[in-house]
Amino acid sequence: MVYNFNLGIGWASSGVEYAQAYRANILRRIGQEARFIFTDMFPRENIQHMTENIGFLDSEVIWLYSFFTDCRISPVTYTLGQLQDTFSDRNFTFTREGKKAKYAFTGSSIYYTVYMVDDTSNRVHRVEMVSNGCLIRKDYFTYCRIYSEYYAPLDGQAHLYQRRFFNEDGTSAYEEITDNDVVMYQFPDRLLCSKEELVGYMVSCLNLTKDDVVIIDRTTGVGQSIMQNAGQARIIMPIHADHFSEGNTDEDNILWNNYYEYAFAQHSHVYAYVTATDDQNRLLRRQFRKYMGVDPHVVTIPVGSLDELKYPEGDRMRHSLITASRLASEKHVDWLVEAVAAAKEKVPDLFLDIYGEGKEEKLLKELIERLGCGEYVRLRGQQNLQEVYKNYEAYVAGSTSEGFGLTLMEAVGSGLPIIGFNVRYGNQNFIDDKKNGYKIAINDRMNKKEKVRKLKECIVRLFTKARLEEYHAHSYKKAEEYLTGEVEKRWMELLS
Repeated sequence: MVYNFNLGIGWASSGVEYAQAYRANILRRIGQEARFIFTDMFPRENIQHMTENIGFLDSEVIWLYSFFTDCRISPVTYTLGQLQDTFSDRNFTFTREGKKAKYAFTGSSIYYTVYMVDDTSNRVHRVEMVSNGCLIRKDYFTYCRIYSEYYAPLDGQAHLYQRRFFNEDGTSAYEEITDNDVVMYQFPDRLLCSKEELVGYMVSCLNLTKDDVVIIDRTTGVGQSIMQNAGQARIIMPIHADHFSEGNTDEDNILWNNYYEYAFAQHSHVYAYVTATDDQNRLLRRQFRKYMGVDPHVVTIPVGSLDELKYPEGDRMRHSLITASRLASEKHVDWLVEAVAAAKEKVPDLFLDIYGEGKEEKLLKELIERLGCGEYVRLRGQQNLQEVYKNYEAYVAGSTSEGFGLTLMEAVGSGLPIIGFNVRYGNQNFIDDKKNGYKIAINDRMNKKEKVRKLKECIVRLFTKARLEEYHAHSYKKAEEYLTGEVEKRWMELLS
């Protein structure tokens, strides 16, 4: 069995979660049984809805907090009718607006606020119970109640002091006692005094052997407890980002990325490190030898793969640009908006479609409105882009750091040239300068205005001087090494 460990997942997931989803598909195809373990709490959503959204099967997912119960990973099926059946003969009034409903009980100071999974169904995700104006409990549901939170007023706020996790039949499996950042877990036969101990206990319950593999995608807060309880299982550490700080590294010392520092310090217990590109592989091995005097096993396996190359069914949209990412500040989508607005003078029918969701969406909307470019710069939201890239002429990226860049791989798989900054590792991996796009030189002294200007110049050059058909052909050629069959071989070799 291959156990893959991560922290959280969301609707606008990061590249780590998408890398896991790609890996899940590869492992299915090679007949390797696998589980994907998530250790965060998910009070706003049902984890199943988010894991299913990016391609995991329910049978592949383990959630830390339900692991110790007999509740299975499931979509929400619990209904308002089932909730009302618990009210006995109490009289109530019912109101609803969108995803939110309210039950007020006649002759009492108690009311329930109910949160459904969407605006139209009666499927209940959680119920918040208020008495005398104070929140006292929250119940969370899938096909049954999976856990409850208990609150008491403290300093004018609702203070969470306990969670209780349930089995299918409603019996209590265990409890979490919490006081701000201090937590304990009470089981019938033991008391655990931290979340790290809870993770370690879960790993020990897996009864891992030398035939098992543990892949730790994120180590923060869990890496040590996983490794200490993994027994004879082989430990594999994927590297999802730049692994060191270049500005704080000299001839004598290196500052590792704090996400990987523990994993690197424990190199003697790690079966293999996995980088997504050969460039990062070579650099990491060189740094291990230079700064630590060791030569661990480092292999290159792309974090994604392409089942097939995608070709347009007709003509590509003329002078069209696409970008796709979380709408986060480090992706610098605002630079792309400004660059396209500036390039519009030279390429009058130019347009940019931005795919993704995230915290920067409101700021991007305001920027688009301020620049008056809403007719040709469009926010398209989160979508499945497998059949979308091929309709565009080119891809543009604003990020200054990409460990791999799944969207870059998907873009070249649809023959798109790419414009991006000459930064490790993704852009350098997927862009051959002046053959299938442009790598823009960048340094710490460059201000935002200069970066936007260089992006604009490359956009204009691509659509006025480049031979786009040749650029498309070169991208397709680069994409061939990421076809799923090639990536399958690498995983089979590592896991054999």
